[in-house]
Amino acid sequence: MECVVQGIIEAQHVDALEILLQGLCGVPKERLRIHELCLKSGANLGTVSSEVRLLCDLEQPVPTWTVRHVGGAMKGAGAEQISVLVRTMLESKVSKNALRFFYALGYKLDHELLRVGFAFHFQRGARITVTVTSANKMLKLHATEEAVQVTPGIQLVEVTAPAAADNYHDVVAAVSSFCEYLAPLLHLSKPGISTGVVPTAAAAATSLMSTTGGKAL
Repeated sequence: MECVVQGIIEAQHVDALEILLQGLCGVPKERLRIHELCLKSGANLGTVSSEVRLLCDLEQPVPTWTVRHVGGAMKGAGAEQISVLVRTMLESKVSKNALRFFYALGYKLDHELLRVGFAFHFQRGARITVTVTSANKMLKLHATEEAVQVTPGIQLVEVTAPAAADNYHDVVAAVSSFCEYLAPLLHLSKPGISTGVVPTAAAAATSLMSTTGGKAL
């Protein structure tokens, strides 16, 4: 299982967010350049549509591949009352032949994106990952070098943490508690629930940049 919240931040405030995250996490950031391919099953694979995502990490000396399947969200009164989405998720490392393999199974490419940004991985009551990325679309098939931003001036912030059936309450609490520290810069909520940019972001960013001299810690 996975606990996840998302939000957006204006690109002009990303440096301030990075400074805040470095102070909170106490670990170096990881640069991200991920080629993401969304594949959907064809008619020969059953009546229920299936979707998987192939992720190619282009930041590695030799690009590495991961396949990810995101399942349905936890339902019920308890799930609706928490601000964090809890969903099933399967992920595995795969070889560079993965795309050819899924094509052979009957999957078809639905769309592809290039996500560029950074991430922090740290332990704070749970194993939490924060990613800050811009989404870029390819003008030609797989042409990552020619990608252009989908939403110029806006970046996606995602906070995720792995969980299990017997500990997701603790993980939800850890994620919710951490998100409170980011509230002056952005509001994080369940995926699909857009709350826009936070009115206090400009003032908070100015304060963070002036405190550190405008440089990352």
